[in-house]
Amino acid sequence: MSSLSGIVVLELSRVLAGPWCGMQLADLGADVIKLEPFEGDDTRGLGPPFKDGLSAYFACCNRNKRSLAIDLRAPGARPLLEALVREADVLIENYRTGTAETLGVGYEELAAINPRLIYCSISGYGRTGPDATRPGYDYVVQAEAGLMSITGAIDGEPHKVGVAVADLATGQNATTAILAALFHRHTSGRGQRIDVSLFDTQLSWLANVGSNVLFTGEDAPRCGNEHPSIVPYQAFHARDGEFVLAVASEKLWVQTCMALDHEDWLRDARYGNNAARVTHREALCLEMDSLFLTQDVAHWLALFDAAGVPVAPINSVKQALAHPVAQARGLRIELAGVPMIGSPLNLSATPVHYQRPPPHLGEHSDEIARHYGLDPAVLRANGAIR
Repeated sequence: MSSLSGIVVLELSRVLAGPWCGMQLADLGADVIKLEPFEGDDTRGLGPPFKDGLSAYFACCNRNKRSLAIDLRAPGARPLLEALVREADVLIENYRTGTAETLGVGYEELAAINPRLIYCSISGYGRTGPDATRPGYDYVVQAEAGLMSITGAIDGEPHKVGVAVADLATGQNATTAILAALFHRHTSGRGQRIDVSLFDTQLSWLANVGSNVLFTGEDAPRCGNEHPSIVPYQAFHARDGEFVLAVASEKLWVQTCMALDHEDWLRDARYGNNAARVTHREALCLEMDSLFLTQDVAHWLALFDAAGVPVAPINSVKQALAHPVAQARGLRIELAGVPMIGSPLNLSATPVHYQRPPPHLGEHSDEIARHYGLDPAVLRANGAIR
């Protein structure tokens, strides 16, 4: 038994935020039917790399789903679409504002067919507001919602994060909202519309940095690998490479000084507490960097591990995927020969299940049509499905 067994989700989304949400629901046991245009989700063509015609990008966010290739503009597709909507619990869409309505899959029209439907809209800037009709892409939103301005070297140019964090976080927000709406429907019997956007999500993810600006009225600096409010909490240079050190409490600061045989730092008023260390960041970190350059990374990792101070090497992606924790926690999975990163959700009574590899385009069109009592051959002849 899975957490969302019996829940049917229609995913009318592409690229990353919507599919990420759909995959999370599918991992939790929902039957996610991915409605794709005849050309397929854009990410099917984003590569290389490819494996047996499947792009790595598409594979990362589309497991456990069934694919229905359907032309929503074809009149012959309407009976199948309405049958799907009548049975569905959730619909996810990420069209540009207004497009869903032109395709006949807007909220009002579908809620009239199924008042219990939870309809989740994902967009760049929200379905309301001055930029509701603008297309939204992760890179653009990272720039516009402040993230790039605080990412990168202190004296360098702004940088995007290496993965599409605005998309991924928006997908997670959509999942959270859908689960809340399902709970509400359980008590009220009513569906509702959900509106989540990349801009809203990214702005909220500025978190403490955004809060600092609200408190002070001063803009946020770019801190590189340093932390704006904690010292020492950054990357340091050892003799043969770099490592990161996270001294996030006064207790850890004492442990750090003892491990480094620098009890004098505990008596130095410049370093007496975190606020003082932030003020005197440059002096302290110069001292620490000079010390760290005397030994290799492995030495410092062992020393701080023994002292109970959070420390880590800066691993490559390949090294991270091979990490013992990744192996022990089941984060490396394979379905039908397709390698993937597993779900981070661990539930004791209703664990996630990996049942389907990422689907080929239209792989399940026929079985879905037959389930609703429709002849796939007739639908195909009418240009409704592929």
